[in-house]
Amino acid sequence: MRICILYDCLFPWTVGGAERWYRNLAERLAADGHGVTYLTRLQWDPAEPPEVPGVRVLAVSGTDELYGEDGNRRIVPPLRFGRGVLRHLWRHGGDYDVVHTASFPYFSVLAAGLARRRHRFGLVVDWHEVWSRHYWREYLGPLAGALGHEVQRLCARVPQHAFCFSRLHRDRLLEEGLRSAPELLEGEYAGDLTAPEPNDAAPVVLFAGRHIREKRAHTVPPAIAHARRTAPELTGVVFGDGPERGRVEDAVRAAGVQDAVQVPGFVGHDVLDAALRTALCSVLPSTREGYGMIVVEAGSRARPRSSSAPRTTRPSSSSRKGSTASWSTAPSPRCWARRSCGCAPPGGRCASRRARGSPPTPGGSASSTRSGRSPRPTRAGPARARRPRRSARRCAPR
Repeated sequence: MRICILYDCLFPWTVGGAERWYRNLAERLAADGHGVTYLTRLQWDPAEPPEVPGVRVLAVSGTDELYGEDGNRRIVPPLRFGRGVLRHLWRHGGDYDVVHTASFPYFSVLAAGLARRRHRFGLVVDWHEVWSRHYWREYLGPLAGALGHEVQRLCARVPQHAFCFSRLHRDRLLEEGLRSAPELLEGEYAGDLTAPEPNDAAPVVLFAGRHIREKRAHTVPPAIAHARRTAPELTGVVFGDGPERGRVEDAVRAAGVQDAVQVPGFVGHDVLDAALRTALCSVLPSTREGYGMIVVEAGSRARPRSSSAPRTTRPSSSSRKGSTASWSTAPSPRCWARRSCGCAPPGGRCASRRARGSPPTPGGSASSTRSGRSPRPTRAGPARARRPRRSARRCAPR
């Protein structure tokens, strides 16, 4: 088949879970014998174009800063990317049997839907997350947020074959007006499925993610500082980069843990994998996650995971019974400190239980609870979320 993938970022020029997912998808489709074209933004030196095995990479819009000074995504780059996608597909849409796109940044979906009327290619859309009306307004303000939510609703109404990665966003997508039944894919994971061997954990707390406001990476250094009062050997590493990196570095200095917490930026996959295999636990104090890939990856390496319960969705833990995944609601640094120290004793065997040494299950739920059990679905529809435990509520900032 002739397949065109649309995403405004390309790994490793832009680093993130979705970027790696679409890069892997393009390479896998090409390896299976399909003709693959990848439309994206210009993120590299034009004199040194990317070389992706078997994949033709085309930049349909120029270099733009994705994030503004406030840490939010800027609107202009998605508009330009959508315009470039429309221009390419309007002229060359007949060259493709299928166009596969992420729902975000939305204007590419509208462009593909418009070009599809002319060329009749199949359209596949991945919906990693569907924002609520309230969150749109919180993110962009009343006017721009209302406009953004309307654009999302227009994308949901474009004729498409939709994939969702959690029941929460599947239900939201249907509420937004999708006219067909979306296909639910639980367990988005492209790593090794071999169960890891038990190993001794180093006293290291690990964070990995983009440094943006929703990830709350700046809360990790003070949490480690608090934990070191009772576990002075504890250290931390905050992987990633982004508009809030300066805030993270300021938090390290303010907490007085310059010798204990590293902020190395983005690192190679091998470095991150090795760190996940030896860390005491990984933390993700995020208020919004479409899927939370790092939580799944940490689980596959048998690392305990401590995550907040985001307002739009929980990151998927894909855990079995007996998992060490834990949740808290809007946690404070003190709560993170308690959870980080409580995952396992320094030097402990972090794959001692069977569930800790097991890779994520393909049918793992994106709404797993603290015990690792998925809520049972009711006859009326999707699973009911449980109220946070008292211990979690006590950790919330007042």
